[in-house]
Amino acid sequence: QVQLVESGGGLVQAGGSLRLSCAASGRTFSIYGMGWFRQAPGKEREIVAAISWSGGSTYYADSVKGRFTISRDSTKKTVYLQMNTLKPDDSAVYYCAADRDSLLTTTRIDYWGQGTQVTVSS
Repeated sequence: QVQLVESGGGLVQAGGSLRLSCAASGRTFSIYGMGWFRQAPGKEREIVAAISWSGGSTYYADSVKGRFTISRDSTKKTVYLQMNTLKPDDSAVYYCAADRDSLLTTTRIDYWGQGTQVTVSS
């Protein structure tokens, strides 16, 4: 089993920045891909960004390209999401995810964090 604990959400004004962190523990050697999803009220959960645990490849949703950056610190077993130039449309619960496969190709995510709220005011 792998446990994921997120932190860093909060309330910020439009144009501001936040950094989310996701610390992994447990059988982390089994992880191939990690990333972030978000879900706004009344909307489906969507992938925001993903990274291979080796750090060799990243993915971004079109809506966040150029504004968000995903990174990982393998020694701390932590993945980060730096969010800049935030917009009200970015408001959502952000979930950390990990999988034994790529987040882009897996049929079902293996592990989820508990979620952290991000609210961007206009």
